[in-house]
Amino acid sequence: MTQIHDLTAIGLVRAVRSRELSPVEITDHYLERIGRLGDRLGAFITVTAELAREQARMAEKQVLSDTPDDLPPLLGLPVPIKDLDPVAGVRFTSGSALHTARVADADSDVVAALRAAGAVMPGKTNTPEFGSPCYTENDIAAPARTPWDTSLSAGGSSGGAAAAVAAGLAPLAHGSDGGGSIRIPASACGLFGLKPTRGRVTSGPFKPDFIGLATSGALARTVADAALMLDVIAVSGPGDYYTAPPLPAGETFLDHARRDPGRLRIARFSTPPLPDVPVHPDAEAAYRATADLLTALGHDVEEIAPPFDPSFMPHFELVWAAMAAANPVPPGDEHRLRPINRWLRERARASSIPAYMAATAALQAAMRAALRGMLPYDAVLTPTLALPPVPVGHFDRDPAEEFRRMVLFTPFTSMFNVTGQPSVSLPLHWSADGLPIGVMLTGRQGGEPTLLALSAQLEAARPWRARTPPAW
Repeated sequence: MTQIHDLTAIGLVRAVRSRELSPVEITDHYLERIGRLGDRLGAFITVTAELAREQARMAEKQVLSDTPDDLPPLLGLPVPIKDLDPVAGVRFTSGSALHTARVADADSDVVAALRAAGAVMPGKTNTPEFGSPCYTENDIAAPARTPWDTSLSAGGSSGGAAAAVAAGLAPLAHGSDGGGSIRIPASACGLFGLKPTRGRVTSGPFKPDFIGLATSGALARTVADAALMLDVIAVSGPGDYYTAPPLPAGETFLDHARRDPGRLRIARFSTPPLPDVPVHPDAEAAYRATADLLTALGHDVEEIAPPFDPSFMPHFELVWAAMAAANPVPPGDEHRLRPINRWLRERARASSIPAYMAATAALQAAMRAALRGMLPYDAVLTPTLALPPVPVGHFDRDPAEEFRRMVLFTPFTSMFNVTGQPSVSLPLHWSADGLPIGVMLTGRQGGEPTLLALSAQLEAARPWRARTPPAW
């Protein structure tokens, strides 16, 4: 028997519009699952049941009073928010013990867009402190675990969002990605994860853009669901440093997810752009199988050398440390931070403004060279991660060793935050142990339409919704 959480986000929206399901019924179903299963997965930091039920009741009144064509696109659909974005009147921790009592005064612009689209917000999903690490373990909530094997990490920093969607605690979820933080947990949890083009989604009005590494995006079970969410959150705000070219009038990203991509020229490489980083056989197998599938679908697939060389990494590390240091912390509270953030902030303070400026200039030079090398191609295929999902606690070492392990786990994702290209992780492969192994496709800047069409073609050729985590 099909249950509410078995339906796609688009299926739920249709059921609301046709009055087959009510927003209250849908919300109560997901809140029951969150209450029963959420702690086992470490999916949420804060559950906002009262807010969600109030929003669901308002949505239900709107369904009964308006015609379907006049209804907002996400009306009645539960969409949890990663706890790095504020929701007005809701606890806003940023995954840190420093902020367990902080309450947001206002929505971020992305949250405001989701609210205006009729989304119901059942809670704030788990994230590591300040979103700095690639796994989701902090001092205020249980570790986020992949529902495929709860001894293993859901990844990060959108680990709670991924765990929630994969286990049917939400139909889709808001996430953010500054170095792979959507695509990493998408791979670990068997989901489709979408990082949009730099400037496609505003970070306003509270988050600075810095050099444009980070953006909000979507974690979903289908390509079409992610496209639906992108249509809602693809907004620019006053003062944004970066903006992406809008779609032509009358077009939507969901339209493109339903189109044939045509014959594409696709580059591929599986050699990490960093020395001495091995790629696990499962990750290599997923990558090669996807290359074969793309060829079978009629695309021209060519192997290329990695477009980045190892020289970019020290510059990225300095910028990453500076971003951790940008979070305001009273001097007397530094000791309360997680060791990795104390270490990153110390590295930033030991540097200088000229060194930071040189690092950002070097990253831009690396980006320009990489984009020139990728310019002939419609998309680039790589592994998402160099390893399968790792055990909870795998990164719990001294900070230098923790950082080294993060590099070994995620050598591919951050380069596309540097370039600002749209990038996705697709759950096209499972290991012999039954664990999801993602592959990554990256498009041209502003190229989400082609990337979504190609992803949907792969989804149709090798459907992944037939696979569901055990016991959820």
